[in-house]
Amino acid sequence: MVDSTAMNRIRALTTTGGRIFLGALLLGLLTGILSARAADAPPAISREFRAMWIASVGNIDWPTKPGLSVAQQQQELRVLLDGARSLKLNAVLLQVRTACDALYASPYEPWSEYLTGRMGEAPGGGWDPLKFACTEAHARGLELHAWVNPFRARYHQAISPISKDHVSSRHPDWVVSYVKHLWLDPGNPAAREWSLKVITDIVRRYDIDGLHMDDYFYPYPEKAGGVPIPFPDDPSYARYRRSGGTLERDDWRRDCINSFVQQLNSSIHSTKPWVKFGISPFGIWRPGFPAGIKGFDAFAQLHADARLWLQNGWCDYCAPQLYWSLDRKDQNFQSLLRWWIEQNPHGRWIVPGLASASIGKDRTADDTANQIRITRQEGGAAGVVFWNSSSLRDNLGGISVGLGRELFARPAIVPAAPWLGRRAPERPILEGRFLPRPGAIRLAWKPGSGEPTSVLVMQSRTGSQWTTEVIGAIPGGREIPRRRGVAFPDEVRLIPVGRTGALGESAVWNRPEGVR
Repeated sequence: MVDSTAMNRIRALTTTGGRIFLGALLLGLLTGILSARAADAPPAISREFRAMWIASVGNIDWPTKPGLSVAQQQQELRVLLDGARSLKLNAVLLQVRTACDALYASPYEPWSEYLTGRMGEAPGGGWDPLKFACTEAHARGLELHAWVNPFRARYHQAISPISKDHVSSRHPDWVVSYVKHLWLDPGNPAAREWSLKVITDIVRRYDIDGLHMDDYFYPYPEKAGGVPIPFPDDPSYARYRRSGGTLERDDWRRDCINSFVQQLNSSIHSTKPWVKFGISPFGIWRPGFPAGIKGFDAFAQLHADARLWLQNGWCDYCAPQLYWSLDRKDQNFQSLLRWWIEQNPHGRWIVPGLASASIGKDRTADDTANQIRITRQEGGAAGVVFWNSSSLRDNLGGISVGLGRELFARPAIVPAAPWLGRRAPERPILEGRFLPRPGAIRLAWKPGSGEPTSVLVMQSRTGSQWTTEVIGAIPGGREIPRRRGVAFPDEVRLIPVGRTGALGESAVWNRPEGVR
């Protein structure tokens, strides 16, 4: 019942001044309600590419030495993937073709010597490392990008004889010898077609999220007595000129690489439109770009016109190797990063490579952490890639502990790539039930049907506090036990993320009334 005093107050509010007061009162109440709802809303999902290179060549990162048993190799890879997940990375770049070899079951190229110690010798038990890596990475909510070297055919630290099924044995006319290396001649159309076929086969047969190449197109120049040793491509260049070609040799070499990059980009996306194509060029395009920058000229020496690739949208992300410490004036980190961002009219990801492996040599862990801070401050940058996984596994200079404590304290999913597609996955299935004995909430989930889900983002609210976690897009479950002083979550949301980063509708579970 409403007493007379309350009625008088209500009548007073019907006056002109009272109506104004009542409007303000209602507005204040509504604002309070909206604020309360906003406080209960889940936080925005962070997006940032956080990746690490896992190098197989020379047994740098994995496997740590040739000839390990399959179980040992699998365990070493699990350790690296577990470390990536615990550090809240969201992608790994695994090297699977080091020098026209294969760390996977290839129909075209021999097994890598870095697995068994002998080129062409398969690992035991029919094990396929790339298939295993895809499964294990996805189970941890990580993207798996297959990293290939397109033209290197023999590494200088080779450890076994060349097998009869290696390209240098089967097609010696495609291969040239350059000082300590063998190299597929990029000026030979048949050699370019070979690499296109091999790489497209990886995209077609494996559940990878990305295809990645680093900075090795033409080899880094070698010298003898201080004089540069020319790359031995006279026959292929002469053939080009006889066919009517008019480009000078350096321009022709760049044109060969440009054509390869463009064709590979097209081949990847026509095979699987959602697979991201990433390239990690040398960090300086040309000295003087931007002003004041000095150093190696990748445009002239490696014949790699990475600026053109960005400007034409021929890759989905570019990871320039900005491996210099912050005190290097001639290779200023922020100036170079800003320059690369400015070359990106199509809005692809710019994710600088950071040399965490140099911590303790010419920099501290704080130097690398500050480079991450600078990257976040620069509009247009989308994350970072660490060279290399061993430096994070070994926590050089405390880098991993420091990142987990601050910069990577919260999880993030990879940025969206809407140019590859905008279709979102369907809502996942999320069920929960109370188990009175032993007193627990049992959650079970599975991805929705239709458009495939890449990862699931689980957000849980207890009171007004939210926690966020990225999990693999596979059926799973979790039991949340009752603990003294810790309440069950009031709400759990499961948000699906598609292969190109589109967010689907979330599934929601609310704690039943009476369950505390």
